[in-house]
Amino acid sequence: MSTEPKAACVRLEIEDAVAVVTFDRPEKLNALDMGVLAELDAILDRIEGDTAVRAVIFTGAGRAFVAGGDIADLGSRGALAHYNEFAEAIHRTLRRIEMLDKPTIGAINGFALGGGTELLLTFDLRLLSDKAKLGLPEINLGLFPGAGGTQRILRQVPACRARELMYLGEMIAPDEAVRIGLANRVVPHDSLMDEARAMAGKLAAKSPLILKLLKRTLIDGADMPLSAALRHEQAMIGLVLDSRDAHEGCAAFIGKRPADFRGE
Repeated sequence: MSTEPKAACVRLEIEDAVAVVTFDRPEKLNALDMGVLAELDAILDRIEGDTAVRAVIFTGAGRAFVAGGDIADLGSRGALAHYNEFAEAIHRTLRRIEMLDKPTIGAINGFALGGGTELLLTFDLRLLSDKAKLGLPEINLGLFPGAGGTQRILRQVPACRARELMYLGEMIAPDEAVRIGLANRVVPHDSLMDEARAMAGKLAAKSPLILKLLKRTLIDGADMPLSAALRHEQAMIGLVLDSRDAHEGCAAFIGKRPADFRGE
């Protein structure tokens, strides 16, 4: 007896130096489980190894971006070992996204709750559909954000607002998410992917090497005291000034022509 192959829950499309990663499990509101994380890890392998990819967009299919972890799946397993396995996997995968050496854009098309908001916190830039809903409702299930959310959100929004989101577990509208610093801006739902692709196109036109060094400087410096972070920045700008792309950018500016950035 033959069986149909299991449909992918995460899709990857690459066009014009931009990778689009789509969570495609709409019947489960794109909830995360071990299978989804394994697919996502494999896609990250491909993106990391493809030098032609200069920017990455993450979005969802249907009416959700990612509506959190698959609670029915987690609850059915029961054993503490499974919870620990899932926690380790999701921490590892979200950290990979956060540390990706290419700029990332979240095109948040709908519900981004629990693990969905925690995933959003790993993106460099965040566009919200006017239909998006964000929140960390884990407390309502007798849980708390366990995919890095407790630590990332405290570093990104005022502490009292972060605690309110986690303690009360209420959803917030996209305008409020922008107001407190969780996202860059709200766009009409039907224009979301056009806006994301336009932003990704602008990023793809920059030097991939300089963006990589800039991103590393920001991430590493955020974990350092200011005095150490400033010394780190000075060392990193030394690498930048020694690059071919820095010289090309300055020459193009002087020559009043577009720069030909090659990532060198």
